[in-house]
Amino acid sequence: MSLDKVLSISGKPGLYKLITQTRGGFVAESLTDKKRISVSIQNNVSVLSEIAIYTLTEEVPLKQVFKNIKDKENGKESSVSPKDSKDKLEEYFFDVLPDYDEDRVYASDIKKVIQWYNLLHKYDMLDELDSEEKENASDEEE
Repeated sequence: MSLDKVLSISGKPGLYKLITQTRGGFVAESLTDKKRISVSIQNNVSVLSEIAIYTLTEEVPLKQVFKNIKDKENGKESSVSPKDSKDKLEEYFFDVLPDYDEDRVYASDIKKVIQWYNLLHKYDMLDELDSEEKENASDEEE
């Protein structure tokens, strides 16, 4: 499953998988406990594939940030916890994305990225980032 189907719903912990659309919103399933919820269009919902992190020169897609973390951690869970100090989180994020914009990327944003990465890692959804890239590369070659 690509990041196009993974959602973050404001006010709800964790990540959700888009199941189907309804007339007034959609049905989503929690990655952690597999419970399905109905989400109205009034809820603030973010699709992970649409999220980007500010750098000093451009916006880097979240998928690339996850890939950088995966490369840094050799495919394992992140070595820092989202509950670590602000300084430790920022230092870690500088290793992952050296030119991220400190003025527009807050410690709370870094915490979310690390939480999401660890959640996707736990449910073996990061391997699909690599396969997506290979598919895109082969599409471009044709």
